[in-house]
Amino acid sequence: MKKITSTFFIICFFFLQHISAQHKHNNLIFDSAYFESLRTDTIRVLNIHAIKTTGNKKTKDYIILREMQLKMGQQIKAAHLLKKIITSQELIYNTTLFSIVTVTPVMVNNDDVDIIVEVLERWYIYPTPYFKLTDRNFNDWWTTHNHDLKRTTYGLKYADFNVSGRGDQLNIYLLTGYARNISISYTAPYSNKKLTEGFSVGLSYVQTKELDYKTTSKNKSLLFKSNRFDRTTFSAVAAYTVRKGFYKKHTYKIQYSFIDVNDSIVSPSFNANYFNSNKSNVGFTDLYYGYQFLKVDNINYPLKGKLVYISLVKRGLGLTGGINMLQVDLTWRKYMTHPHQFYSSVQFYSKLKLPFKQPYINQRALGFGEYYVNGLENYVIDGVASAVAKFNLSKKLTAFKIRLPFKIKQFPYLPFSFYAKTYVNTGFSYNKPNGSGMLNDRFLYSTGVGLDVLSLYDLRFSAEFSMNQLQEKGLFLHLRSIL
Repeated sequence: MKKITSTFFIICFFFLQHISAQHKHNNLIFDSAYFESLRTDTIRVLNIHAIKTTGNKKTKDYIILREMQLKMGQQIKAAHLLKKIITSQELIYNTTLFSIVTVTPVMVNNDDVDIIVEVLERWYIYPTPYFKLTDRNFNDWWTTHNHDLKRTTYGLKYADFNVSGRGDQLNIYLLTGYARNISISYTAPYSNKKLTEGFSVGLSYVQTKELDYKTTSKNKSLLFKSNRFDRTTFSAVAAYTVRKGFYKKHTYKIQYSFIDVNDSIVSPSFNANYFNSNKSNVGFTDLYYGYQFLKVDNINYPLKGKLVYISLVKRGLGLTGGINMLQVDLTWRKYMTHPHQFYSSVQFYSKLKLPFKQPYINQRALGFGEYYVNGLENYVIDGVASAVAKFNLSKKLTAFKIRLPFKIKQFPYLPFSFYAKTYVNTGFSYNKPNGSGMLNDRFLYSTGVGLDVLSLYDLRFSAEFSMNQLQEKGLFLHLRSIL
């Protein structure tokens, strides 16, 4: 009974913590009744007389106006106005600075129109307690490690998501427990006058009491444990971003990392290929380039649109041996809407690491973060060449709002949306023969049904019943704030 009560407390804590992270899909509001008649008017031309913002007490006006596809003085056909307004509203919402966005056209006279942008700012500053599971995911913690409450990291987190009103973010972590984490990062997405360039910097110092040093033939992680912190990682990173339009972004990043592990890890008794070296520590530089095309109706829970992401990472300054690696990542997602509130998506993810002979710490593939096949969450499938394809069909069941007994301007009600879904996943992960498990080098597949529950700030809880190619069946739970 005590463990059940403690687990319930953890779930509630995650809920409260994730509330501080994202935004609600249904709070994207647009009232277009007055202008519906203009959709078929292909002759009439309107003049954008003015664009006015309201509700943004901290966020600068020009940050909102930067996302508008309409500009003051612009001439636009009446039939195109509504589409531009809806798209602009989605772009403003996708800055993740506001919990509600409403864009309304108001006629000044027969030829001129004002655009009124009304926003409700989210909470930006969160000096809060922090609590997180140390394991790969909730299912790994619950099943593999018997929901052991000692396997948690806790402490204080300070986050400001809008430091100067320009969408810049400051994060500070002071954590202890099963892992230690002291880190600070600052991101400024709009650092020049044209609002097309940005940068980020960060420092982190992390220690963990255990680490996965090898993957078994059954695709399970072998963990090295002792009575002290067995892995220490220091990293420093700086990045530069370019976003000249609305949907395309280029990111250039350099990161230096130093990793030191328990001497026993790199011995033949455990894994001499951990660093591909007989040393128990290594320092290396990552050079990164990423391209992203993101055009979706809602960045947190897309129902319509497309995402393309390509990245190149060069680890180490050499070509082969040691920690050296060239990694190519590709992500492609397509979201589609259908009649009667049905939705579907096709998602493809892939990773390629060259040369194929890699140290163990460079072999991570399926089973970490969002890169997994549903129904195989409890397995670790390493690889130097891997891919996952996901096909989803969902139906919106219902949505409602609950008024809170106390008044908070940033969220006047607690919204809920429910989506039933079915899915089919496929995957593949190739690894060198001496590092392969039973799930490597074979076609992976699973199918299942599930329920997504969205709430305040796009907290997403997913309950999924999956069956994989091993004929294993099970219920898998996911609690996350979405991309």
